[in-house]
Amino acid sequence: MFLKNIRNPSDLKKLSINDLVVLSGEIRQRIIEVVSQCGGHLASSLGTVELIVALHYCLDLPQDKIIFDVGHQAYAHKILTARNERFSTLRQYAGISGFPSKDESIYDPFTTGHSSTAISLALGLVCARDLLKDASYKVVAVIGDGSLSGGLCFEGLNNAGHLKKDLLVILNTNELSISPNVGALSTYINKIISLPIYNRFRHSLEEFIKNRLPKGKRLLKLADKFEEALKGLFIPGIFFEELGFRYFGPIDGHNLEILIPTLKNILALSGPRLLHVITKKGKGYLPAEENPVRFHSASPFEIETGKPKVISQIPTYTEIFSKKLVELAKDDFRIVAITAAMPEGTGLDRFRDNFPERFFDVGIAEEHAVCFAGGLASAGLKPVVAIYSTFLQRAYDQIIEEILLQNLGVVLVIDRAGIVGEDGPTHQGIFDIAYLRNLPNIVVMAPRDAKELEMMLEFAINLNKPVAIRYPKDKIPNSKFQIPNEIKLGKAEVLKEAKDFLIIALGSMVMPAWEAIELLEKEGLFGGLINARFVKPLDIDLFKKVSSKLKYIFTLEEGILEGGFGSAVMEVMDKPVIRIGLPSEFIPQGKREILLDKYNLTAKAIRDKIKSVILSSE
Repeated sequence: MFLKNIRNPSDLKKLSINDLVVLSGEIRQRIIEVVSQCGGHLASSLGTVELIVALHYCLDLPQDKIIFDVGHQAYAHKILTARNERFSTLRQYAGISGFPSKDESIYDPFTTGHSSTAISLALGLVCARDLLKDASYKVVAVIGDGSLSGGLCFEGLNNAGHLKKDLLVILNTNELSISPNVGALSTYINKIISLPIYNRFRHSLEEFIKNRLPKGKRLLKLADKFEEALKGLFIPGIFFEELGFRYFGPIDGHNLEILIPTLKNILALSGPRLLHVITKKGKGYLPAEENPVRFHSASPFEIETGKPKVISQIPTYTEIFSKKLVELAKDDFRIVAITAAMPEGTGLDRFRDNFPERFFDVGIAEEHAVCFAGGLASAGLKPVVAIYSTFLQRAYDQIIEEILLQNLGVVLVIDRAGIVGEDGPTHQGIFDIAYLRNLPNIVVMAPRDAKELEMMLEFAINLNKPVAIRYPKDKIPNSKFQIPNEIKLGKAEVLKEAKDFLIIALGSMVMPAWEAIELLEKEGLFGGLINARFVKPLDIDLFKKVSSKLKYIFTLEEGILEGGFGSAVMEVMDKPVIRIGLPSEFIPQGKREILLDKYNLTAKAIRDKIKSVILSSE
């Protein structure tokens, strides 16, 4: 009824609160319909519909700025900011990004896909605004309770409270056990302390006491303590007050009659402010309300039942890792597992269910996860840390200082390595080879198939050295190879003897390399294939031996070429090497198979590349 007439946030201001309630239902239905077709982050976005409607109603966008932490919550924001017509292309190639994107809309100040960054970004905007004095706009950072498990969020809060800048942080919680505080008394207290008349009176009283009364500062401290104590009786906000923020909440994040006047009042105040709202993940869609974890990042599903539309019988690399780790842990009590708030995504939920006392979920805190693993390893345990490639970037210093410098037996299992797909540039795991292979004391491996992954995991756990194993977000290919040879440190394996050319392939690219060679054989070109297994250390002797009489040597990897696996091979070979891999650029969203084709990492594209090199030199 209303959504079709909303072209931008200013259109909201023409509606009554009752109309906005109806509009929120329309937005929620639009999100469900699109995500059921495209997949996406459903539960969190359903939970923030009213909050986003209220923000767009009270602010003047795009002059005012909203910065969403991560962006899992932002689908309603996209729909209200001139993107509704294209919303059906969500997460598709050349379509709407699943996260806020500054290249997509003037309503998105930043491209955000990693957690706990919003407050620091918002504070930077506020300080720039005040220094430049060429604009007057409000800045709001919207964070979730998960963001508070990341250290960067606290660094931003600490600095913002210290600087006393005009900044509003909205904390949206949906998991913490504080819902009893969402009641009449809490609402009444927050209504009082957010009213303009209360705050004008408070400010005037402060000025009078400071300037007219002896010991005025002491009286002000007592007054502040009284307000703080009043809040402390009913409101879990003392922590934020101590950081320098005025705390308001918690309030019902689905009640527009409360949200809108509260927001208007708080936006009129100055200084660091934090509004605490309580929402329900999956609000308005029963399957997501009952199972918000599964619908956090959902594959396409049937709306009526919530069941996935496609259930594959082919296991993924993640599932193979999950099962093997549990199998190994049954025989070795020293194996412990660590995740940074992603037990289901990394497959560690199976380990958690079998060995709860040896499982650690540290929250969205990758730096802590790696550092914590160092402590465990130093005491004789065998920690396995499973983190997505894109998120492991956040722990780079800890990998170097706390793991490699100490030479500790920590196993880094790097899931979602290479092209991830629909989550786009913030999530593509294409940099890990380049950022790890130049470091001392680390062993870096990549499996060709399920059996090799199992063997590598067992080898890594028993090596008692820092090891990283990378694999893609993909199903395990039907292996055309024999059972892999025993894993030995730095040793590759020859899968096919060479005649005209040689491909040295890594991990997920071994199978496409094999298929490309089969295609070339039909055209009279006969190539050899080495499964590198290791990025570091390299099997230099084998590479040189096999290629000694060959003119054409190719490397193949699902990672960036600059500083990647091919560069490592090129550095040690005494003849030219042609590298095939990904460019050093941010890869857009799209289905994995589409992106592999776009960046010429399919068997046919590899065949064409090799054929063109050989024919052009003859």
